[in-house]
Amino acid sequence: MGIEGPFWRAIAVFRVASLAYAALLVLRAGGYARPAVAWALVGVMAVWTVVTLVPRPAARREPLLAADLVVTAGCLLATPYAQSRGDMLAGAIPITATWVAGPVLAYGVARGRRAGAVAAAIMSAADLWLRSGNGVDLASIPVNGAVLMFMAGVVVGHVARLAREAEERMRRAARIEAAGRERERLARGIHDSVLQVLALVQRRGAEIGGEAAELGRLAGEQEAALRALVQAPPVAEAPDPVPPPGLRGRLRSPARPRRPLADRGALSESDLTGTGPAEPEVDLRDLLRPYGTSRVTVSAPATPLPLPAESAREVAAAVGAALDNVVRHCPEGARAWILAEEDGGAVVVTVRDDGPGIPEGRLEQAAREGRMGVARSIRGRVADLGGTVAITSSPTGTEIELSVPVRADEGNERRS
Repeated sequence: MGIEGPFWRAIAVFRVASLAYAALLVLRAGGYARPAVAWALVGVMAVWTVVTLVPRPAARREPLLAADLVVTAGCLLATPYAQSRGDMLAGAIPITATWVAGPVLAYGVARGRRAGAVAAAIMSAADLWLRSGNGVDLASIPVNGAVLMFMAGVVVGHVARLAREAEERMRRAARIEAAGRERERLARGIHDSVLQVLALVQRRGAEIGGEAAELGRLAGEQEAALRALVQAPPVAEAPDPVPPPGLRGRLRSPARPRRPLADRGALSESDLTGTGPAEPEVDLRDLLRPYGTSRVTVSAPATPLPLPAESAREVAAAVGAALDNVVRHCPEGARAWILAEEDGGAVVVTVRDDGPGIPEGRLEQAAREGRMGVARSIRGRVADLGGTVAITSSPTGTEIELSVPVRADEGNERRS
């Protein structure tokens, strides 16, 4: 039943109490002008109250809600068959009394505040039509009941929506906590076994030298990557898997491979206009952490860096291309640093190395020779996202700064 259970139980109590109040009004009025009809209406109200109490919340779908609204409005409009014109002119309230608010509350809980307001409008319109048809001056009719029904439908619908959102957050937090406990358990086991062995291989390889030193270096990289993996905070939903990269040319792009245009089929209207469903967001930190090795340091804030999934993959792929350039053009033992942060509505990722830098005019020469690594793999990817790339180079190293807007529409405005 979930968080909605208390709401439905409260509505059930309200219906029963309102039914008892309606029966009390009929009893005090001596059955009005036509007692048989009045008590028959009370009987119909009692039967429908029982019907609404039987189904579970999962069964309270549109047919039952619509039937609830129709039956309640019908009982309200049947009041003139029990009350006389004199009763109406004397200010007697309809037989249904407060019972008419039942479907308003039900719509608010099941469909939200807008549906609750619409149900309140329908019931208020039925009440006004009933009174105007019996010669009552509309200007003299108090609107307190209609206002209270509107407030009840809107407030209850809003509170029910907030309660559902809070329940979902609690479930997500529970999943994250369970994943964190499992991660800690695995981390303890890995630290006592695999990480210790990798650290030993790295140390002994460095002592022996030769080919063993290369083996020790690889073990050190794997130790750093595995340590970063087990120390990373858990996420509610894991992003697309990223192959663990090294710093020796084994970097692979985390971006999802694109299908050829011929295989994509006809484009829908939402593809052409950009009005399709919003793409889910991914925490960019989860795509950058696998790049961390013994010679690549990844630094990110404690708070998430959300980006649309495709944008996050493209940024991570651009970072991988920048690290590939470190492997190709920097001497053995060069280090690299990745810094990710959010700055004024944009996510900024900086890749810096301590290599010899890019000679002046080298990028232009590479473009003329047809080597478009920086132009396409880095600048092209970021430009497609509406972002910018700034490259700063000196004899002490190169720094590549990628800036991508958090919202896709901001990127579109920049390109236009």
